[in-house]
Amino acid sequence: MNYRDPNALYLCLDQGGHASRALIFDQSGRLVASAFHNLEARHTAEGFVEYDAEALQASLDTVSRDALAQLGDRRRQVRLAGLATQRSNLAVWERDTGRALCPVISWQDRRGKEQVRQLTGQASHIHAKTGLFLSPHYGASKIRWCLDHLPAVAEALEAKRLGYGPMAGFLVRHLVGASEDLTDLANATRTQLIDLHTLEWDEELLDLFRVPREPLPRLVPTRHDFGTLQATPAIRLQQVTGDQSAALYAYGELQPDTVYVNIGTGAFVSRPSGEVPLLGRRLLTSLIQHQPGRTEYVLEGTVNGAGAAIEWLAGTGEHPDLFARLPDWLLEANHHDILFLNGVSGLGSPFWVADFASRFVGAGESGDLRARALAVAESIVFLVQANLDELHKLASPPDHIQLTGGLAHWDGLARRLASLSGLSVYRPQECEATGRGLAFLLAGRPAHWPEEKPGEWFEPEKDAALQQAYKKWRELMLAQMRRG
Repeated sequence: MNYRDPNALYLCLDQGGHASRALIFDQSGRLVASAFHNLEARHTAEGFVEYDAEALQASLDTVSRDALAQLGDRRRQVRLAGLATQRSNLAVWERDTGRALCPVISWQDRRGKEQVRQLTGQASHIHAKTGLFLSPHYGASKIRWCLDHLPAVAEALEAKRLGYGPMAGFLVRHLVGASEDLTDLANATRTQLIDLHTLEWDEELLDLFRVPREPLPRLVPTRHDFGTLQATPAIRLQQVTGDQSAALYAYGELQPDTVYVNIGTGAFVSRPSGEVPLLGRRLLTSLIQHQPGRTEYVLEGTVNGAGAAIEWLAGTGEHPDLFARLPDWLLEANHHDILFLNGVSGLGSPFWVADFASRFVGAGESGDLRARALAVAESIVFLVQANLDELHKLASPPDHIQLTGGLAHWDGLARRLASLSGLSVYRPQECEATGRGLAFLLAGRPAHWPEEKPGEWFEPEKDAALQQAYKKWRELMLAQMRRG
């Protein structure tokens, strides 16, 4: 099928933190069908976050069939599919059969923190090679943990039938029934085992993390003919990348004067750097797309405790419907007497503390639920702003922020982000950006990729109390880091 066929439809699979989605878009970026399947991560021990591997696989088959069924005869117009996944999720499998040897380990998981701690002296060198800061959130330390603690994994390595790598590679094998293990470069870089300068598995990094090379999959571009989907014959999988990478393209080609903020389970703050992998002192350098002759990068900040922090508070049992009530609370009041030092799922950029102890600070620290919920929500904005502060040291001031993701729907968050940053915030009508970005890439990056309806702008307003709260919050965060 010609990528420019005006009747073409694109099946976009988005495997996210809380759900698997199938979204079908037309050549103009209009959503014509969708299906959704909830998934829950399991918190099996302190710092351990996992998914049932078979449930992940089955969820993608289910949503694909459900979305295609909505099209009727038009399903024949779907010829290409793409997959976007949580980038740092790790899978371990039996190479001969593709059977998972353990649960999929979430990017939020920190079980490898002891090995990471042993490599502290190599942190700067690892950052220079990989663009990533030394952290248990990435795949390398998770692989080593599995080899050291799971007998089935060690036995499979000994028998030369072990495979491991990004979850994307594991899912691709299932989706297309491949006999060879493949993974795209965007997801592979999140293992912390790829040299950004050579775009290959790096022997020095493999030695540092004590990860054998042989079980790793073959590296391929993000745009590649991965094969035909087993559950939906006649549709070829042509694009695989990370969820945050795909989300950046939701509204067309990247604009260098825009900061892209995507807030879901985590929050991600990205500034395009084109085909140049710029290195930031406290930020990530992320490869987002790769095909022969063209590799694209962003400078990226990462906030681990966004939606995950709201979930953490809801999990105390005081208010299970916190997600439903918090958007209205954010519109009704500001509560700066209580601040939340947010290290949920580990403290990401620009601070980088894997086991930072989260806590409330301020007048009446126990507080009522609403005051604490507002403090947690504002901590997300504060963490985003901390990353914007770091970005401003490395690039010219941006023109505006584009805000997407599940929490972007909360007007109170968007308003606070505009007022704190001093930048206009643009929120598209469709905030679930990953699928639409994937469709743009599948469609061959068309010059015309319009929004069906215009989004909403949030302009900065003077808010001295919010600015003062951010200043105090930042001082408290740094003081707690110094105390260890």
